[in-house]
Amino acid sequence: MNRSTIAAIGTAVCLVAPLAAQTFPTLPLGASAPDFNLPGVDGRNWALKDFAEAKALVVLFTCNHCPTAQYYEERIKQIASDYKPRGVALVAISPNDPKSVRLDELGWSDLSDSFAEMKLRAEERAFNFPYLYDGDAEAVSRLYGPVVTPHAFVFDAGRKLRYVGAIDDSERIQHVKKHYLRDALEALLAGKEPPVAQTKVVGCSVKWAGKESQVRAYMEKLAAEPVTVAKADADTLRALRKNDSGKFRLVNFWATWCAPCVAEFDDFVTVNRMYRHRDFELVTVSINRPDEEKAVLEFLKKRQASNRNLLFASADREPLINAFDPAWQGEVPYTLLINPEGKIIYSEKGSVDFLALKRTIVKAMNERKPW
Repeated sequence: MNRSTIAAIGTAVCLVAPLAAQTFPTLPLGASAPDFNLPGVDGRNWALKDFAEAKALVVLFTCNHCPTAQYYEERIKQIASDYKPRGVALVAISPNDPKSVRLDELGWSDLSDSFAEMKLRAEERAFNFPYLYDGDAEAVSRLYGPVVTPHAFVFDAGRKLRYVGAIDDSERIQHVKKHYLRDALEALLAGKEPPVAQTKVVGCSVKWAGKESQVRAYMEKLAAEPVTVAKADADTLRALRKNDSGKFRLVNFWATWCAPCVAEFDDFVTVNRMYRHRDFELVTVSINRPDEEKAVLEFLKKRQASNRNLLFASADREPLINAFDPAWQGEVPYTLLINPEGKIIYSEKGSVDFLALKRTIVKAMNERKPW
């Protein structure tokens, strides 16, 4: 993932949040650190007492899916590494209820905020700090009152809150001028007051429990979208492969009689719902015979495939196969990701590893239009 810049479009799923805009009050300066005992991605529970020897403690609320939180991951790792030898501990907590995250909010991520997915993120990014899950009850998060992810809380040796707010003053690392979190730690280690004790924060709003009804309403809206299928002749397939859409185009060739195709079809629908509000589109192409159109459309409707769907226009499949890809022998499933210049950047003949596919999609889109 490209971390050199951050696109303004990423802020579409985020917000700039005044501290008064949250559901739960943010812990006031001078307050004692609320206790916690939460499961970590490393397989053990972590409690406040586990950091008793630390000269200062950073409790950082962050998550998987938020683009701003992702952008700060390397900086957080560096802070943990730089200050651990100096007696500072850093622990990260995910406050989000996974059931309250909509699919379109995952457009800048390969993962949502479940505990299982937190483990995947921590392993992939080699986190060097405890990463804890509070997404079920959110009891600890409500005591601290983070507004967004990421949101930092810094406690002194007596576990009194001495700084709360942003990590620094810009998501774009090349524009950072003020290092709020580092400055606070330096001051506390020197026995001084932090030069800035509280700031406003930038990031994705915390997904408090209770938004499940909004998620259900969103899914119902998606389910009501019209589903169609159109015949694809050789010219259509050549144009499909050329890709002049200006978008990243994910193409999946499948058939109703192909068991692996059917088994993974719902995952393609989910991928489309995650990324379609960016420069992305899904096109499915059934290699069923034209006289099976009714069965194909019935299948697509059951799977709520409101993306673009095509069906081979002729029972003579070979010219159609060659029109799209002369090297393809016609086996399904066959999946490709084509960039806006028509270059294939992902190809799989057989069942898809969807985590690998999503990582490829996010990386490609972010490198082109950095978030």
